[in-house]
Amino acid sequence: MATVRLSFSPAPVHVRTARLVGVAVARRAGVAEELLDEVRLAIGEACTRAVALHRQYGLADLVLVEMSDGGSYIVRVIDRAPIEAGLGIAALPPDELANESLTDEALTVGVGFALLAGFVEDLQVRPVDDGIGTEVRMVWPVAR
Repeated sequence: MATVRLSFSPAPVHVRTARLVGVAVARRAGVAEELLDEVRLAIGEACTRAVALHRQYGLADLVLVEMSDGGSYIVRVIDRAPIEAGLGIAALPPDELANESLTDEALTVGVGFALLAGFVEDLQVRPVDDGIGTEVRMVWPVAR
């Protein structure tokens, strides 16, 4: 099993690089060609969400992306924002969703979850094992 680790400063410009690397690793791992667009979009959304959270909370911590190709292709995107922030607008009551003062970052985080759920059949979002933050874990099948 090979693992590729990326870390980048929370700037939107780095999301494209993460997507490109993620698709290259997916292709090498044996993810079906017809799933590569899904992989690209999902990695982009997860990384955009992490960058938005870091920017919203003024965090200089790096966004971490880990890709591994064992029996399946697994991508983990880790942010270091407070856990309640990591849940995004999905955790807000409906009356607050109508609040026009929601920041672009908060909307990005919440919309990112909705898009991820549409792109990835095997998606998990949970607190990180160590410290503060959220891990978005996405899994795709590989054909060997």
